[in-house]
Amino acid sequence: MKITPIEVGDKLPVFELLNQKGELFNPSNLIGKKHLVLFFYPKDFTPGCIKEVCSFRDQYETFVKHGVEVVGVSSDSKQSHQKFAEKYRLPFQILSDNEGKLRKLLGVPSSLFGLLPGRVTFVIDRNGTVMLKFNNQFGAEKHISESLKVLGIENK
Repeated sequence: MKITPIEVGDKLPVFELLNQKGELFNPSNLIGKKHLVLFFYPKDFTPGCIKEVCSFRDQYETFVKHGVEVVGVSSDSKQSHQKFAEKYRLPFQILSDNEGKLRKLLGVPSSLFGLLPGRVTFVIDRNGTVMLKFNNQFGAEKHISESLKVLGIENK
């Protein structure tokens, strides 16, 4: 069975992954309650990824104030995520997709000739519908501004 990448207007498929604390995350728990910014980044402790997650961290209160849950995803282990979250004081969950199943399910492409996992951000509305699919490997900070823009939130 071929999996088709999700696009704007599609419903977010159901999935479950462990976060950095070993807790199970299921986006179904947010349906009807909050918007979701689900951002995929290549690897913990790398310069572009540090810049991206810290930019989400720095805007986190703005997202929360507007009823938005922010969740990061990479293929790193729960233990790596835990150290990463502690070192950079990340207030949001980071999910461990170490088998790449969620990347595959959502159609997050690899980049740089297939050597790096892709950097893609999805914004999902309260009904579970994708509002934004933003794919930009080298503009880490643009993921935050594009997310805020589609949510109608002024970037501070």
